[in-house]
Amino acid sequence: MSPNAYYNYLKDRKKEYRKRVSRIQKRIVAIYHQEDGVPGYRQMKQYLAKEGVYISELTCYHYMHALGLKSIVRPHKPAYVKGITHTIFPNILNQQFTAEKPNTVWATDFTYLPLANGTMQYNCTIIDLYDRSAVATLNSATMTAELAIQTLRIALKRHKTILHSDQGTQFTSKKFTDFCKKNHIQQSMSRAGCPYDNAPMERFYNTLKNEYFYLRNFRDVESLNAGIYQFVYGKYNRKRPHSYNGGLTPYAARMAA
Repeated sequence: MSPNAYYNYLKDRKKEYRKRVSRIQKRIVAIYHQEDGVPGYRQMKQYLAKEGVYISELTCYHYMHALGLKSIVRPHKPAYVKGITHTIFPNILNQQFTAEKPNTVWATDFTYLPLANGTMQYNCTIIDLYDRSAVATLNSATMTAELAIQTLRIALKRHKTILHSDQGTQFTSKKFTDFCKKNHIQQSMSRAGCPYDNAPMERFYNTLKNEYFYLRNFRDVESLNAGIYQFVYGKYNRKRPHSYNGGLTPYAARMAA
């Protein structure tokens, strides 16, 4: 090969490399804005992989840094103060948040959703520890055992299982425990004041609030309900990559099993 031919070969390779980088960066910008500025470089790598674009985390980091794109900053949670132990049901899971089959071990919890009009809504969600899919989610103006029961009713239309929660009064109430017993649900509970005993639910609510709720301004219950249900059942279950599933969405992980 002549020197000129070799030079042209290198020139063409650099040109193709720049084109590829440009294409990937355009997709990164599009995905970033499509996802409301949520993805960091690790999650962005997973979004690109879904489109058949495979790059390393380090390369993705450099591309996003060059574009001036950063993930939204998630506020740090305050330090937890461990409460007095008062176990109503044993902690069956003991921080082993895995399940060999779908719908054999679920986790649940509550969270607060303040509206722009100054009122408060409460969300109860149940996730399947097999693939982190949201089995049921429901909002209410009150955080009661009845909200927990109605959420569990939605989930029970499908299967019966172990249900892990914290020791909130809603979950330890006679009304809720009787409902579980009647429907053959085996309860498991975190130790008092130990949120790490229900870490998958903590992470789910972190995702729900930081990637959706805090980015919007809900003024009424109707728009909140529609938005939350669409995010949980549509975006979270079917579109958002989850690191627990190796970058697959909960739905894709279940279909691949």
